[in-house]
Amino acid sequence: MSTTPTRAPLTSQGAGAGIRDPRKAAMSGWIGSALEYYDFALYSLAATLVFPAIFFPSGNPTVAIIASLATYAVGYVSRPIGAVVLGAYGDRHGRKKVLVFAMLLMGFATFAVGLLPTYGQVGLLAPALLVILRLIQGFAVAGELGGASAMIVEHSPDAKRGFFASFSLQGTQVGSILATAVLLPLAVLLPADQFSSWGWRIPFLLSAVVILAGYLIRRRVTEPPAYAAQSGAAPAKQRFPLIELLRTRPGVLVRCVAMTFTNVIGMATLIFGVSYATQKGYGNGFSSSEFLWVTLVANIAAVITIPFFGALSDRIGRRMLMAAGGVIGGVLVTGYLWAIQQGSLPLVFVCVVIVQGIFFQMWNATFATFFQEQFPMRIRVTGFAVSQNIGLMIASFFPSIFTAIAPPGSTNVPLTIGLTTLGICLVSAVATLMSSDTKGKSLEDLEGLKEARPGS
Repeated sequence: MSTTPTRAPLTSQGAGAGIRDPRKAAMSGWIGSALEYYDFALYSLAATLVFPAIFFPSGNPTVAIIASLATYAVGYVSRPIGAVVLGAYGDRHGRKKVLVFAMLLMGFATFAVGLLPTYGQVGLLAPALLVILRLIQGFAVAGELGGASAMIVEHSPDAKRGFFASFSLQGTQVGSILATAVLLPLAVLLPADQFSSWGWRIPFLLSAVVILAGYLIRRRVTEPPAYAAQSGAAPAKQRFPLIELLRTRPGVLVRCVAMTFTNVIGMATLIFGVSYATQKGYGNGFSSSEFLWVTLVANIAAVITIPFFGALSDRIGRRMLMAAGGVIGGVLVTGYLWAIQQGSLPLVFVCVVIVQGIFFQMWNATFATFFQEQFPMRIRVTGFAVSQNIGLMIASFFPSIFTAIAPPGSTNVPLTIGLTTLGICLVSAVATLMSSDTKGKSLEDLEGLKEARPGS
């Protein structure tokens, strides 16, 4: 990641605002995304491991599990709201400000989960508070990737935008690994009663570090020079970013939402795939601990491949890389589920690395840069955040749809889910290929292109 800060014309914001520093921006995005997604993923793990027994009535374990997973899902419901509010904040008041605010809000919510009373102590107030804090988490995380990738893209030299912006995506994977690495040893090493009474709280209370780190790291990054110049010269009265987005870029917004559906590959492999492997009704006989390792290996593979594909997108272009990765990954989901059906854990490891660690990352490492390039600077954070989070909210229903069309006892589950996944990936690929090509274009070129084609 070594590079020399690039000097741009100085602005009224001062000399510091006139220096582009992609290295510092990428590091800020990497660390910030890792810490925020540590918090978000930590809740996901705890929702299956400990929350059913702690925050819900113990009379019916099945109902408790369903209720606990429902609190996990509400985090996606609040993400579009956070995208609108925090996207507007980032576009109007600065990328740096929205990143600091989002991280502090996420750290507060996660720290507060570690202090919550249990159902046995306060009854229904416990799950009610849990839902509120999860809503705050979803709201906060909606502004993270949009703000971080905008900051990096606008700081980076045109020839390396994809490489530098990929580090914020790598950070999200590192955050998931950290959550697993902190929570699971406690679950294994502590006696069950100690883990359920106080041990699970330790990783959540460690989020106090997020609050401190968010301030120390992100306050040192300057606004991108182009954004600082634009905000300094902007008229006093501006249209609310969401209104301008809907008025001038509805086609771009719809295409980016459709492109986000490529996340169906992860939904099929790491969410439905876990249920298919471990639920007794499907009869494949894997344990939850085995598939925790599968998920961990997939995330580690992604950490390795993301910077490579980010750099590759700078050389060959982003559209074909994203479309090819999504379609090939969609095709191979059938093989991954077939490997589960065969009961071979080594084969499952190989398949998850190929599908999730390689081909999906061809899309995942690249989409943040490509989305940022589709929107003009004045609505860039809003355009990215709204499209990504609406797409993710819709995609969060895919595992439920998979279970409905291929419930336990079904035949040809790998083929049914694989073909469905492929169909969704083809929709995303078409949306990608219909989008403006950004290869070899500067942000200034793209800004002019978008100005010349409003509503496209």
